[in-house]
Amino acid sequence: MSAGTPRSLASSGQKSIQDICHPLSAEESALSRIPDVLNPGSDLILPNGTPVDTSSPASSSSLLNRLQLDDDLDGETRDEQKYNITTEFDLPEYSVRRRYQDFDWLRNKLEESQPTHLIPPLPEKFVMKGVVDRFSEEFVETRRKALDKFLKRVADHPVLSFNEHFNAFLSAKDLNKRQGLALLTKMGESVKYVTGGYKVRARPVEFAAMGDYLDLFTQKLGTIDRIAQRIIKEQSEFLMELREYGPVYSSWSSFEEDLHDPLEGVSGCVSNCSSALEELTEDMSEDFLPVLREYVLYIESMKNVLKKRDQVQAEYETKLEAVVFREDKKTPVPSDVEKCQDRVECFNADLKADWDRWENNKRQDFRQLLTGMSNKNILYYEKCLAAWESLIPLLQDKQEAKGETN
Repeated sequence: MSAGTPRSLASSGQKSIQDICHPLSAEESALSRIPDVLNPGSDLILPNGTPVDTSSPASSSSLLNRLQLDDDLDGETRDEQKYNITTEFDLPEYSVRRRYQDFDWLRNKLEESQPTHLIPPLPEKFVMKGVVDRFSEEFVETRRKALDKFLKRVADHPVLSFNEHFNAFLSAKDLNKRQGLALLTKMGESVKYVTGGYKVRARPVEFAAMGDYLDLFTQKLGTIDRIAQRIIKEQSEFLMELREYGPVYSSWSSFEEDLHDPLEGVSGCVSNCSSALEELTEDMSEDFLPVLREYVLYIESMKNVLKKRDQVQAEYETKLEAVVFREDKKTPVPSDVEKCQDRVECFNADLKADWDRWENNKRQDFRQLLTGMSNKNILYYEKCLAAWESLIPLLQDKQEAKGETN
């Protein structure tokens, strides 16, 4: 920026995200004037003093397909569920055990060290509460899939995949987080204190449109989630009725010699239909609902990044206003105003890139989700149709046999 008239608030333009530096995390400012647990320029040291080798894979794509997350229940209670994470880098291979709170630590550190980026959400601690027992195998598997998706989304990100905290999470044997979490809490309070007095005048149109879309998307997902849960509840009640309904025909057939086979056939049909319905209900609980809730959490994460962007813009507007209304017009524009505008442009560029990536993931996820839902419903009705069609020959055989006897 020249020493003349300060520039107005600018967007990031057409610059590539790789071409824009990240002054938000590298320079001293109102938002970044907070002590960090780690020095980005030095070797990574865990809060317990353990040094960590931060060598990264050659590319994020080389890491993406080399993450494997498995349940590990040996010697653990359900409340202490651990997961084995095996990672193959270019040379070494790491295998570490992590609990849910370790994933939570990682996400907090990513959010802290990469404030301009959208951090993928974790599943809620009791994501299926009220639908699936949290001690059940279904709940454990649902969470394992969600945590696996979280890791792969981070590994697929061109910036987050090379974050030193992510590397430590995948490779460090001992991940003592108590000190780091305590400091993180203090840092969060400091950021809230520093930015609490600022209020952005107006979001740029493109970011305002993002906020409006997120509000609308939240409403749609909330409505679908509510109705889907009601459908699951009604299907579960219907399933209980079917399980009582089928055996009645079977017990009836025991004293109806002429109708024995048809009645047993009806009992078998009802049993097959109830099994098909049980599979459909489980698929909806374990595959459909978790995706909806993941994107509800994703929306909250995106809204938080938008708020952070607004805070940086508000800081820039405040400083710019002070420069415009100063008495000495000949004094050069302070460097902190230029740096603040750079941070706004950096935030804009990163947010736009992450928004495009999120939109692409959303399209793929929901196409896959809706395709799976369609196929599973088709399979359900095909099984029911086949069950009832198998009953027709039994009834026809009885009628033909009776006609021949007459």
